[in-house]
Amino acid sequence: MLARKITRNEGGFYCRFSGRITLANYLLPPILRRPTALEYLMTVYQLRRPLMFAIVCWLCSSATVQAKEGKGIKIHTEMRQAAIDFLASLDDQLREQSTFDFRGPERTDWHFVPKQRAGVSFKEMNLQQRRAAHVLLRSALSDKGYLKATTVMSLEQVLRRLEADRENVEEIRDPEKYWFAIFGDPAKDGSAGGGPWGWRVEGHHLSLNFTSDDGVVVGTAPLFFGSNPSEVRIGPKMGLRVLGREEDLARALMAALTPEQQAKAIISTQAPAEVLTAPGQPIDIGAPAGISAADLTKRQRQLLRQMVTNFLRHLRSTLASKEIHEVEQAGVENIHFAWAGSQERDENHYFRIHGPTFILEYDNARGNHAHLVWHSRDNDFGSAVLHRHYQESPHHHDQP
Repeated sequence: MLARKITRNEGGFYCRFSGRITLANYLLPPILRRPTALEYLMTVYQLRRPLMFAIVCWLCSSATVQAKEGKGIKIHTEMRQAAIDFLASLDDQLREQSTFDFRGPERTDWHFVPKQRAGVSFKEMNLQQRRAAHVLLRSALSDKGYLKATTVMSLEQVLRRLEADRENVEEIRDPEKYWFAIFGDPAKDGSAGGGPWGWRVEGHHLSLNFTSDDGVVVGTAPLFFGSNPSEVRIGPKMGLRVLGREEDLARALMAALTPEQQAKAIISTQAPAEVLTAPGQPIDIGAPAGISAADLTKRQRQLLRQMVTNFLRHLRSTLASKEIHEVEQAGVENIHFAWAGSQERDENHYFRIHGPTFILEYDNARGNHAHLVWHSRDNDFGSAVLHRHYQESPHHHDQP
């Protein structure tokens, strides 16, 4: 292509890029002659290639960060609008019943046992209000997470059949007894003096808590899923294991460990009766116990990481990616895996994954009855992020 652009002209050559070139200038080696404009441009291009490559990389990374931030803002916007729409669907009485001061005690008063709760339950909602509640639930969860949450609710019907002889069983085991509560005012988020807000959906074996401030979701913990029965063994749902994936991954990791590694991982031959970080208990449970990820092979570390990401994928992708990034930033090698109880199926067992930023616990020590909980070690209910925000923002200094 270049040859077509160079033609003879008056004893020399003429280049469409650089103008007339003498024959001597054309034949002399480059080091002894003046470079042509084309060669100059090519030299500059060669010298600037690393710089151009760096600029392109920076632009791509910047675009990726902006895209992630954009997705985070999008999720918050959808969550905020879903909360506003949910409140708008309620009548005055139910709206008052469902809303609480952000700094009130209700926001951090979470549990997973069957009992009356703060907020508005499905049982009190009409069809339009239930649809709005489900939109709010979907705003925070992935398809996988939404399916798991609603399946946990459906297990109340299984328990109702299993406990048919129990007094008031239909009142106690009710898949409509899951409450939605809003803390603060989502409509004012981002406005002057608007302050943070949050929401929760909670009932038997389910507690999902989310906190937002200044247009961003700043807290996604604690997150609790339970399963009773752990495996449904009779009826139309026979074979259903709501927390089966979590248990199977833990067993796969235990099976992949050598006897010496298992000896490090097993912290007790008896499984605790309950997760250690149950409501009302401190999240700080001491130094990590069990086997360190630093002592695992590459394949074993992949299984451990898969256990963490499997749980976080119950959140929408951007929220999950943010949590996974924090886990990896703190160092996967600093994560510990611990097992307690029997390794035989259908016998009491417990496992825990303990990292610098999180604790994930699973307990099945009540006979076919499992609990699974995720805590941020310093940011349950968005507490750490909100504290930093209050310290850095003058207009928040009067808030606790």
